[in-house]
Order: sequence, then structure tokens, then C-alpha cells
Amino acid sequence: MDEDVVDHQAEITRLLIYYAQVPFAGASCVRGVLPTAPSSGSIRIATGVENAYAPSCLTAYEIHLRSGEDFLTVYEVLAVLRALHTSPYIIPSVRVGTVLGMPLVQVDPSVEETAVEDPADRAFIVLRTLVHPYTEVKPDPRLLGFLYREPDLLRLYIETEGTSGVIAVDVRPSGALTALLAALPSMITEEERMAVDEMDPHASHAIDLTYW
Repeated sequence: MDEDVVDHQAEITRLLIYYAQVPFAGASCVRGVLPTAPSSGSIRIATGVENAYAPSCLTAYEIHLRSGEDFLTVYEVLAVLRALHTSPYIIPSVRVGTVLGMPLVQVDPSVEETAVEDPADRAFIVLRTLVHPYTEVKPDPRLLGFLYREPDLLRLYIETEGTSGVIAVDVRPSGALTALLAALPSMITEEERMAVDEMDPHASHAIDLTYW
């Protein structure tokens, strides 16, 4: 995998979880972050109103992570996402199909070029950097994305050493979270748990931990 792209997908996920319940524009929240193949150099972000789960109520936006030779910063990605939900930026983007039942929109590069950070984003950079200072030690397993599927069903997109590709892990937030999080690193490496979800192009394997 292109480690730089994977690192960037993980960093974007770490930022966007803040907007899973708090709107980033109007009433729009982040309902999922879907990691694409690193070779695509992009990421997909699903949006909808708070507590939206049905694919028909969500829209996935595919955003290119590079602007020229440089990566967009995580805050520039947030600015693009906000611009997409603010007129007149909706028009240039083109619907290219569906993914997981959601309309999939390819974001036009012109949106990336003209999107600007909100002043509040700049303040958030300061606060977030102080609370979560940069470290070269990478977490393992590493969260590359997520998707709210039902009120009590969350899909995690995880990458870990010792396995190939992204693993989709379905969990129930209402369960024994402390025990689940403690056991998760070992369970996601157990081959007998792995299956293939042919409907989800964002992961090479899937593990169902909803009844664990």
C-alpha cells in the first residue's frame, strides 16, 4: 500500500470523527469515512443529517487527496467538505454512480482550489494540536474510516500489521466496549473470523463482532 496515502486517510479520519454528531455545515454531519485503494489517491466521505443511517439519506463524496504534488491538509479536506454543502459549489461536482447504496459524487478539482478554511478551523488547529500532539509512533491497529449503518451498528475500517489490506469490522456500540476494544487487536488477525463482503469495495476482508 502507498503508506503516505494510508497515513493521510487515517489522519483525516481522526479529524472527521469530531463531526459525526456535530454539524460541519448547516445540519450536515459526517456519517462515514470510506478509505479507497491507496492507488486512487482519494478518500470518500459520507454525509447526512445527524442520526441518518439509510443509504438513501446519505451522499458519498470522493475527494482527491493531492493538489498538484502536495497532499491537501486535513483541514483543507474539511474546507472542501464544507464548500460542497454551500452554494454555489454543489453544481460543479458530478455524480458518477453509487457505493453501498449511496449516491457517489466525484468532487470537481475547482472546489478544492477555491475552498477556504473557516476562521474557526484555524482556532481548532491550535486546540487540537495541543490536545493531540503529533507523534511518529503509529497506532496499531489503525482506524482508516468508519460508517454508521444502523443506530447500534458501526462499521470500522481498520489496518494492522500482519494482515493485508483494510479490514471492515462490524461492532455494536451498546455492547461491552471495554472488553471489545481490549480484544480487538488480536481478534482482527484471526483468519477464521474473516469473510468477504462483496458489496463493500472499501475493504478486502470483513469481520462480524456484533455478537461478540
